[in-house]
Amino acid sequence: MAARCVRLARRSLPALSLCLRPSPRLLCTATKQKSNGQGLEEDTRPSEPKPEPPATDKVLLEEKGRLEEQLRETVEKYKRALADTENLRQRSQKLIEEAKLYGIQGFCKDLLEVADILEKATQSVPKEAIRDENPHLKSLYEGLVMTEVQMQKVFTKHGLLRLDPVGAKFDPYEHEALFHTPVEGKEPGTVALVSKVGYKLHGRTLRPALVGVAKEA
Repeated sequence: MAARCVRLARRSLPALSLCLRPSPRLLCTATKQKSNGQGLEEDTRPSEPKPEPPATDKVLLEEKGRLEEQLRETVEKYKRALADTENLRQRSQKLIEEAKLYGIQGFCKDLLEVADILEKATQSVPKEAIRDENPHLKSLYEGLVMTEVQMQKVFTKHGLLRLDPVGAKFDPYEHEALFHTPVEGKEPGTVALVSKVGYKLHGRTLRPALVGVAKEA
């Protein structure tokens, strides 16, 4: 009886081992599930933050920005300084040119009084008195006229021009009206009489002419 049981046990061992051996299909399925599980865990894992630049790089960037801003400010200041210098140079050049032109203005005003005296002296001599019978008066008169003519030439050479605006349109920049009166044959608003001639120095009125202006009757 015991021997029979032993024989039966030996026969059933191979079949039991076959039942307990795992199949290749099950092993593949289990491997895929394990791989998918690992990938899912990797996907759901939170992403790591990017490392920040080192502190030295951050400091260098800030220093670069500060230096660039200083450079822009320096360039702007340099441009403004150049513009101011150019404006100053132009103003100085203009002042120098005006000083050359009008530096003799005071001297010319003083000479105008001399010219007025010479003009009055020649006008005060009666024409009929200038005869060969009176050679001294004639010589004196001719000398005064020549002096007056020469003085006017010197005035013209230095840009000083005489203003004798009889019959011209009244100009408040060149003339000074002493009176207004109706004058026959004169257009209203024109100069009818010149009491004292005026002068201009390089286009600038040095002394306005003293005039009488015609008006409507």
